Amino acid sequence: MDARSLPPHLVEHARAYADGSRVAAEPRAASTVVLLRNGPASPAPGGLEAYLLRRHVGMEFAAGMSVFPGGGVDARDSEFDDALWAGPSVAEWAARLECSEAEARELVCAAVRETFEESGVLLAGTVDAVVGDTTGEDWEAERVALETRQLSLTDLLTRRGLVLRTDLLAGLSGWLTPKFEPKRYRTWFFVAALPPGQVTRDVSTESDAVAWWSLRDAISAVAAGDMLMLPPTVITLAELYDAGSVDEALATARALPWEMAEPVFDLATDQLVIPERFGALAADVLARVADATAGSAADATAEATAEAGA
Repeated sequence: MDARSLPPHLVEHARAYADGSRVAAEPRAASTVVLLRNGPASPAPGGLEAYLLRRHVGMEFAAGMSVFPGGGVDARDSEFDDALWAGPSVAEWAARLECSEAEARELVCAAVRETFEESGVLLAGTVDAVVGDTTGEDWEAERVALETRQLSLTDLLTRRGLVLRTDLLAGLSGWLTPKFEPKRYRTWFFVAALPPGQVTRDVSTESDAVAWWSLRDAISAVAAGDMLMLPPTVITLAELYDAGSVDEALATARALPWEMAEPVFDLATDQLVIPERFGALAADVLARVADATAGSAADATAEATAEAGA
């Protein structure tokens, strides 16, 4: 098992839950999307790039953390018009996500809606083509209306004559916030490619910085303490680390066994314990990134020495 230290206030919460003085909060269903593109270092391990948002330090949940686009399911997602659904069926998604068909519909819709709200990228189109550029003023007005709940995803797609392209998504894994956390989510993680012709935009009201990071650089920054991430985010990057292309990453996500993972609190050590499969994977990739970083530094030093002696 992999153990992580917790800040004092969370240790206090965890112990209060353990002794019965605090009741576990009911988790809210949520979707998050690992938006990927091929990078200059592809197909080398860690060469793929992921879109990351750094949450405002004043946010109630995951403050200051770098995260993928995503958020909670809301009522609009349950009211989605199935006539606008294309790709794998709701039943197929329910089987993959290990949930009811009603939940699967909500989760996939939330994944597409939140990605558009937080990055300006829309995973939709016609049956034969994916929508292209979404940076115009009209698109932005509709994105804001969606974000402020004046518009539903059904409304947006109907206006545009589009359908939700569920084939652009792959279900990867799920994470349940530990019972001692005051705010909890049951989050389904999806993977998607940045559609050709579309670009991400810094539009999220919940973040203070956005950027594309190679998986290797992001993991290296976390290891160095230069970037903050919750364990599920780091582990997700590790799960996709060896994919040489976005297509390979999507195939990897679809092939991995589904699991709704839940970290637990160890009273003996005051640490958060990650399920063994995920902890071992993260440790392996972190070690490989450290070795690669050290190797690159050594090569740079050798090159500089050679140039100085020439």
